[in-house]
Amino acid sequence: MIRLFDIILSLCGLIIFQPLLIILLIFGLFDTGSPLIFQKRVGYKLKNFTLIKFRTMKIDTLELGTHLVDNNKITILGHILRKFKIDELPQLWNVLVGEMTIVGPRPCLLNQTELINERIKFGIYNFKPGLTGLSQITGVDMSDPKLLAKTDYEMIKKINVYNYLYYILLTIATIFKFKNLKRKKS
Repeated sequence: MIRLFDIILSLCGLIIFQPLLIILLIFGLFDTGSPLIFQKRVGYKLKNFTLIKFRTMKIDTLELGTHLVDNNKITILGHILRKFKIDELPQLWNVLVGEMTIVGPRPCLLNQTELINERIKFGIYNFKPGLTGLSQITGVDMSDPKLLAKTDYEMIKKINVYNYLYYILLTIATIFKFKNLKRKKS
């Protein structure tokens, strides 16, 4: 059922956001000369796949986790794309072709070995990587591999259609700073 939602939502997203994607491609050409990046990432069952994103950093930036990169490497357009999380929109293609899901653990770079090893301990790679998830909603990033792997595990052990849709809504709320969508603990 979740794969069906992935197909429908990613296809709708690519169609609805097509004008924005084209505009951002054009702005990206002026910003860096190369608006998209294609990075190898660790995916389902530890198989590598090529993730597509809008470029937010200067071309000469090393492939490191975002938390390790100097903020001066982020372009003017990159700051805007990151603020509204629209640098991730091209990954709707990765979702459509089945390399990713909308809700799942964020895929890491091949050189993030500490995170990869922590995720192996929790069986995270038995699930497809996602555009968003509990870590993004709660602000846990790749700077703390153990906490990130644990948070990913907490999400995937409870994933179902309801939580899938709920995490999508929470992601939208987080991006636009809506505070009243948080679920009350019972």
